[in-house]
Amino acid sequence: MVSLPHRSVLHGAVSAPCLCYPKGKDQFDNLEKHTQWGIDVLEKYIKFVKERTEIELSYAKQLRNLSKKYQPKKNSKEEEEYRLCWPKFCLLRQDFARYTSTRAFLATLNEMNDYAGQHEVISENMTSLITGELTRYVQELKQERKSHFHDGRKAQQHIETCWKQLEASKRRFERDCKEADRAQQYFEKMDADINVTKADVEKARQQAQLRHQMAEDSKAEYSSTLQKFNSEQHEHYYTHIPNIFQKIQEMEERRIVRIGESMKTFAEVDRQVIPIIGKCLDEITKAAESVDHKNDSQMVIEAFKSGFEPPGDIEFEDFTQPMKRTVSESSLSNSRGDGKSEPKFGGKSKGKLWPFIKKNKGAGPEDFSNLPPEQRRKKLQQKVDELNRDIQKELDQRDALTKMKDVYIKNPQMGDAASVDHRLSELAQNIEKLRLEVQKFEGWLAEVEGRLPSRNEQPRRQSGMYEPQNPSAVNSCAQDRESSPDGSYTEEQSQETEMKVPATDFDDEFDDEEPLPTIGTCKALYTFEGQNEGTISVAEGEMLYVIEEDKGDGWTRIRRNEDEEGYVPTSYVEVYLDKNAKDVYKPLQKISE
Repeated sequence: MVSLPHRSVLHGAVSAPCLCYPKGKDQFDNLEKHTQWGIDVLEKYIKFVKERTEIELSYAKQLRNLSKKYQPKKNSKEEEEYRLCWPKFCLLRQDFARYTSTRAFLATLNEMNDYAGQHEVISENMTSLITGELTRYVQELKQERKSHFHDGRKAQQHIETCWKQLEASKRRFERDCKEADRAQQYFEKMDADINVTKADVEKARQQAQLRHQMAEDSKAEYSSTLQKFNSEQHEHYYTHIPNIFQKIQEMEERRIVRIGESMKTFAEVDRQVIPIIGKCLDEITKAAESVDHKNDSQMVIEAFKSGFEPPGDIEFEDFTQPMKRTVSESSLSNSRGDGKSEPKFGGKSKGKLWPFIKKNKGAGPEDFSNLPPEQRRKKLQQKVDELNRDIQKELDQRDALTKMKDVYIKNPQMGDAASVDHRLSELAQNIEKLRLEVQKFEGWLAEVEGRLPSRNEQPRRQSGMYEPQNPSAVNSCAQDRESSPDGSYTEEQSQETEMKVPATDFDDEFDDEEPLPTIGTCKALYTFEGQNEGTISVAEGEMLYVIEEDKGDGWTRIRRNEDEEGYVPTSYVEVYLDKNAKDVYKPLQKISE
């Protein structure tokens, strides 16, 4: 009888303890929830900053609208109608800027505009430095988080696959051991039975040996699979998972640092504009301190001083003598003195427009004879100054055209010299017309100044552009207007508009006038040598200020600095007009250098 290994040899494999894979100890689910919560916090902070920027923009817009609302209006329809109806009491824009208190208010409005600009800067910087940067970072953070958890899930799936292979190998080994044990028992039973043929016993023995060999093979496979799993498990828990957790930890720490830096930037953006806002407030304080109540009061007195003499006493009317009742005379009718005769009503000249009588609406006569003496003098002086400025403009154009004509004569290739003759003729006619107008208004002004009471003022300076006025002509003009109590108060336009007044000098305001404001900048395209009077030399590429653009004469007036200005051919420069340009020289000097 053949003997086989005792089944106790396989018993150890059959009764081996069952392995249990420690699922759920990697904490991936908890980490996934926490990192998603961190991203939600970051996105909530981005939304907070966005709403802050919207508030800053809205606040800046409201401040700008407020500043614009209270700015003095220019050329508005309501203001024009009010000025026509009440010329004495209408404060125009230039009047609004005349008083120190209103100038301070204008400065406050302008500073509020700059103040609003700083809130716009806050909004822009927060949008670019915080909102934009964090939005891009959140997208990168989501991609990185997705990649790390993908690697973690992949490692989990791999270790689970290895665990399944181990379980399958263990079950196969267990099944083969049980089959070998049953085959061994069947062989022993057949070997002990005397009635069984030798062939059946031999068959049972071979079957038992086969099952025993299969169990040995399954054992070897299970052992190999177990070793491989243990190696993979060790690699999983001591290498792969720690690396993934380390990356997730670094990612989370970067997120925390980034949100902290953003909060710091949030404060720095505000802190950066505090000095500029402080300057705006300092300028408002400075403007408030410049308010001079004495000066404003004196300007009001000068603006509304009428020139009327104080009224005389009202005579007593004795009603006890009805037959000898005297007619009361108005104090204003005696204001000119006792030496003058009473006004005659019914003559050619109409009665006075006394200050208590409402004036007719609409534009007054050309000589402003409907205004009080002092107001009339101011209006006439303004008109003379305005005409003198117009004459100076025409003279400047004539000089520029003359210079251009000289250039064309010397350089025929630049243009035809005869082409400017027609324009020169028109300018000469315009200058002559303006000079006649100046003479006319100078005559009226001289008459008014002769009638006004003496003022503690310096005599008007006379310029040398016109010949001195003939005193006899002025006296005759004044005598013509003595037919009424005050010639400047008749509703009819006086006959002086048709009187020819000799030329007089006007204020020499051009010598002391302020320099023209800049209206833009220009770049010299070519080098120009200014050899004639009134021209200025420029170098190619030089940046300069434009103070008067080309008026059709081919010349542009420019300024290099406070002391150097003149004309250059328009074709030699490239002009950049800017209505808000200011006289700031340093930036252009840097550009030209």
